[in-house]
Amino acid sequence: MKTQVDSDGIVTLTKEGENLIKDSPLFNDGLRPTTMAEHNWTSYNFASLWIGMSICLPAYSLAAGLIALGMNWWQAIITIILGNCIVLIPILLNSHAGTKFGIPYPVYARLWFGSKGAHIPAVARGLVGAGWFGINCWFGGTAIDTLLMSMSSWGNVPGHTWIAFFGFWALNVWIAYRGPEAIKKMEFWAAPTLIIMSLALLIWALTKAGGWGPMLSAPSKFTTAGEFFKVFFPSLTGAIAFWATMALNIPDFCRYAKSQRAQIVGQSVALPTTMGGFSFIGVAVASATVVIFGEAIWDPAAVLAKFSPLAIFFGTIGIILATLTTNVAANVVAPARAIENLSPRKMSFGAGAIITGVVALVMQPWYILDNFGNYIFLWLGTYAALLGPIDGIAIADYWLVRKQRIHLTELYRTNGIYSYRGGYNWNAIWAMLLGIAVPFVSRLIPGLGFIWDNAWTIGLFVSLIFYTWFMKRSSSLISQADYEKITAKAEAHAS
Repeated sequence: MKTQVDSDGIVTLTKEGENLIKDSPLFNDGLRPTTMAEHNWTSYNFASLWIGMSICLPAYSLAAGLIALGMNWWQAIITIILGNCIVLIPILLNSHAGTKFGIPYPVYARLWFGSKGAHIPAVARGLVGAGWFGINCWFGGTAIDTLLMSMSSWGNVPGHTWIAFFGFWALNVWIAYRGPEAIKKMEFWAAPTLIIMSLALLIWALTKAGGWGPMLSAPSKFTTAGEFFKVFFPSLTGAIAFWATMALNIPDFCRYAKSQRAQIVGQSVALPTTMGGFSFIGVAVASATVVIFGEAIWDPAAVLAKFSPLAIFFGTIGIILATLTTNVAANVVAPARAIENLSPRKMSFGAGAIITGVVALVMQPWYILDNFGNYIFLWLGTYAALLGPIDGIAIADYWLVRKQRIHLTELYRTNGIYSYRGGYNWNAIWAMLLGIAVPFVSRLIPGLGFIWDNAWTIGLFVSLIFYTWFMKRSSSLISQADYEKITAKAEAHAS
């Protein structure tokens, strides 16, 4: 029986396939495969998604952290662009599966970890997403607090910083509660607005300073290559880790792609250029503030606070918009889907969004951002070591083990081929543990610190290799002939 149909590389369920899974305890409307009509995201939608997510206060501050660690401006920007080009590879590899089969990340994870084991990578990604959600709320809330103080006597209000933070946190949760379609619409209009506001800030800085300022001509603090690389590799891991989360749950968005070309072009053009360009704006503006104000100001809110009340008002709107577009897209969808997947018949995406907001508070983002060491080495470095192996397993499973052949209805069966033993694929669990263990153990052994400095990359390849080896004879694999028995061919649709 044909349970799925392939139309120009997009696989959707047939009516027979839909009827087979609609009553499954692993099925609900948010976790089902998308229909052909829902595959409507164009290259612009994906470009605007990444522009909206990349123009954010953490990205502005990332270059600042690298310069504070001793890099000059171009070393910091190149590190960021290189990190984003590297992480773009797993993003595109995992995007292919989401686009072709229209499944969200928690369902995709059932392939590798099993119907129950999928909660391991889904919750791991969700916790990191919740952490980032809190970080962005803290960035945005404190920026709003700074701007309000510059316009009024807001600073005299007891607990004003916490009021601004919790108010902004509530706004984020409310918008996230409305769901992915609302996110798509917001990103569509926000992307060009954020680009214009960022360029306006850069033009103001250059005009006022009469040039690029002294910071762009300041030399690196490193006197030898060894000193540089000691900071470069963990910083590169931090730059990769910035979007390593999205490398996992990008199927949550690419399941709506109109075609493979649409998601590849949109993402490849927007991600490295926006991250590199916005980081450069951060460096250039901070450089100009040395000339204009006599000190380097890395906080964009602190820069805006020196403007006129009207400019501060528009700047505040820009900061709110920049933080919202990043937070609700990059940091809520994954944890909300993970929570939804814990009990598909009882949990909704909206409930998951609310729970994500609460977990973000418990993770205390104000501590993570206490200093750049915590931010780049503790936060970015540690979760990179945890998520790299999961990225490796996802890539190995789809491209090397299954060769892009998935039986969609089996993903929603509690006793299907993707349930493995009791709902857990121990091949994936062991491969993940090995990928995590190698960098963490190396951190403790003198002379092997290089492995920890590249934890995401090393962990990815360790888990990829072991998972591919472990899965050689798995009964969950389907042959090309079996795939053709369940998959009908349809006429090509317009791309």
